[in-house]
Amino acid sequence: MTLARPCCRLDRASSATLRCVQQAPISRAPVVVVIIVFAVVAVTLIFIGMQRPGERPPDVEIDQPGSAASPRDVTVIMRDYRFDPTPVVLAAGETVRFTIFNAGLEAHDFVIGDAGVQRAWHEADAAATPPNLLATAPPASVPPSTGGLRVLLGSGERATVDYKVPGDEDLAILCHIPGHIEKGMVGAVDLRHVSISP
Repeated sequence: MTLARPCCRLDRASSATLRCVQQAPISRAPVVVVIIVFAVVAVTLIFIGMQRPGERPPDVEIDQPGSAASPRDVTVIMRDYRFDPTPVVLAAGETVRFTIFNAGLEAHDFVIGDAGVQRAWHEADAAATPPNLLATAPPASVPPSTGGLRVLLGSGERATVDYKVPGDEDLAILCHIPGHIEKGMVGAVDLRHVSISP
């Protein structure tokens, strides 16, 4: 039970009269409402972020593989320690236009390529890792002849890039930022053989 506090004021009409009035109690309802709304929004965002990663993505049919003149759009979302969707469905020899979003809270890289490409970027990122937490990391790079594709994005960033899918290679998508592969940031590629019209 909240008790009202008495407040005594000097009556202006008569300087000798002291008048006491009851003040209404201060309501805490707006604070409680704000806390409840914040809690509901936070729980909702957590459930949206989880998005049941164990679910299989919908089947993808490639009716018309992309070409250099008309690349096929493929969207990939990088979250903290996973790629969505996985597997990414590509046709051997086609050209795709990747739109890559980093929806995670950390920087991530998107490296697509065969085992040689993945090994080269893993070694480059490991070599570029600073020796201590306060040091600035030098940029990681590999020779252009390595092939594959690498896109490094900070939290909330987006990039669009065209990529010519190789013909007969086992492709994978990995994030080579140190520690991210160990946390599960590995994506699969479903490479299909579909006839490409000129």
